[in-house]
Amino acid sequence: MAQDFEEVSRHIYTRFAEKLSPNLTYHSLYHTRNDVVPAACRLARANDVSAEGCLLLKTAALFHDTGFMQVYSGHETYSIEIARQTLPDYGYSADQVTAITELIAATRMPQRPCGLLQEIICDADLDLLGRDDYMYLNGQLWREVRHYAGQPIPEKEWRIEQLEFLRKHRFFTAAARTLRDAGKLKNAALMTAALASTNGSSPGLHL
Repeated sequence: MAQDFEEVSRHIYTRFAEKLSPNLTYHSLYHTRNDVVPAACRLARANDVSAEGCLLLKTAALFHDTGFMQVYSGHETYSIEIARQTLPDYGYSADQVTAITELIAATRMPQRPCGLLQEIICDADLDLLGRDDYMYLNGQLWREVRHYAGQPIPEKEWRIEQLEFLRKHRFFTAAARTLRDAGKLKNAALMTAALASTNGSSPGLHL
């Protein structure tokens, strides 16, 4: 039985639409479908990854946040279990499922990838850091984290933490650095400016 990525992706996207909380304003269907899966494929091509490697990467990207359907903290453990339970029904072998679950595990923060495929999925998961929609999506993440924290997170405190993360972060693959480092520097400058002007809500975060 051949692996049917298209069919399993339809299944997962349907489940996301039905089961993901609307409070997941960042870790949403959009994040997986329009952000991480395309980024993983793009970086795989840039690194001349084999067809098999591309299949493993895009499948791991598809499943990496499925655990959010069940829990918020520690969702990766549940994502791995959902992948193990689901993928054999779509033609994936035991070895492929093991490789995919290892890729999902690599997305845990702080990221500590081992090997090119794990480096690619880690870079894909944080692709937004160097994109023009970073400030908007970071605002969506702030909204989500505040909800699940169950307590206020001051805007200034959030921005300080986000700026520090931007400054310390380094993409693992040369392709991601070539594609996103300039944008990441731009976003660090935007976050610096937003932090300097923090006296309430900033237009840059689109809340």
